[in-house]
Amino acid sequence: MPSGESESDKDIEELLAAVEQGDESAMATLIEVIYPELKRLARFQLQRERPDHTLNTTAIVHEAYLRLVSKNQSWNDRRHFLRAAATVMRHLLVDHARKRNAAKRGEGKAVLLLDEELHGNKDDTLAVLALDNAMKDIAAIDPRLEQIVECRYFAGLSVADTAEALDMAVRTVERDWQRARGYLLRAMEQNQE
Repeated sequence: MPSGESESDKDIEELLAAVEQGDESAMATLIEVIYPELKRLARFQLQRERPDHTLNTTAIVHEAYLRLVSKNQSWNDRRHFLRAAATVMRHLLVDHARKRNAAKRGEGKAVLLLDEELHGNKDDTLAVLALDNAMKDIAAIDPRLEQIVECRYFAGLSVADTAEALDMAVRTVERDWQRARGYLLRAMEQNQE
C-alpha cells in the first residue's frame, strides 16, 4: 500500500472499482462507508448559503448520490469521488438558487406577446378599454407612434410596409415600434390596475 494511503482508502478504491464494473451493491456499500464525509461536504456547502435555505444536508447528499449513480462514471480514488460529489452538490445548490430566483421573476407564467396582451380575450372589455385609453395617451404624447401602432397592430402591416405607408425610414419605424410597444404595455398595465 502506498505511503499515506489508509486501509479505509484501499477499501474505498476497491469499492470504486467494483462500482465501475457495475456492481450495484458496491455503490450502496460505498455510500454507507463514505456517507459521513458526504454529510460533511453538504454541511460545508450549506454554510455559504442563506440561513433559511430550504435544502438540508440529507437532501443534498441523497440527490448527489442519485446524480452520481446516474452518470455511470469512474473515479480514481476516494478524493476523486469526493471532488465529484462536492461538484454535484454545488451544482444542486446553484440549480436550486436559479429555480428560486426564476420563481421570483414569474417563471411558469405564460409569456404573452404584445398582440395577446393587447387583445386579451374577445370578451375582455377591460382590455379593450385599457387599449383604447393607452392609444389616446400615446396619441397625445407622439402622434407618429400612434400611426405606427395603427399600421403595425391594427392593420397588420410589416415594418417595411409601415415605413412605406408613412413615408419613413425602416429603421425609424423599427425604433418607434419598440418605443410604442413599451409605452402601450406600461399604459395598459396602469389602466388595468
